[in-house]
Amino acid sequence: MVDQHAVPGEPLRTVALLADKASRLVQSVAVPSLVQLVMRVALAVPFWRSGILKWNGFLKLSDTAVTLFTDEFMLHLPGGPYHYPIPAVIAFMSGCGEITFPVLLVLGFATRFAGLGLLFMTAIVELTVPDGWPIHITWAAMALGIMAWGPGRVSVDYWIREAVFGTRKC
Repeated sequence: MVDQHAVPGEPLRTVALLADKASRLVQSVAVPSLVQLVMRVALAVPFWRSGILKWNGFLKLSDTAVTLFTDEFMLHLPGGPYHYPIPAVIAFMSGCGEITFPVLLVLGFATRFAGLGLLFMTAIVELTVPDGWPIHITWAAMALGIMAWGPGRVSVDYWIREAVFGTRKC
């Protein structure tokens, strides 16, 4: 902790005091629960947007989704790239995950599980579109942050934990 009173003639102490005050101001804006909520929404948006494009109705995949997984998306593994073995099944699973996990994240329900699901999907996306790594790494970082620190106070998980266990940790 920096001394509360800067002494004239001690410029280093004055600079340290100003830096400490500025740091506290910035920290007061970045309240952990707000950061956790924003991170959940930020990770949910790109997956949701991709997911809604895969459906023509309730549990009805679009032809485009199946075509993408048949003709375009390939796993880039050593000795590859390889086409997916069962494109319609993979497209269906991907579409379900891209709709379900973002909803769970925004609600803050089963949040760590949803973060893990989107981390797994991010890894698969990276293997199919390796040139997209600058975006994929930000998705992975957000998913890992959500998995590590949880959903925060603005979440169903927090309220359930509070109701069941009477504990404020989430």
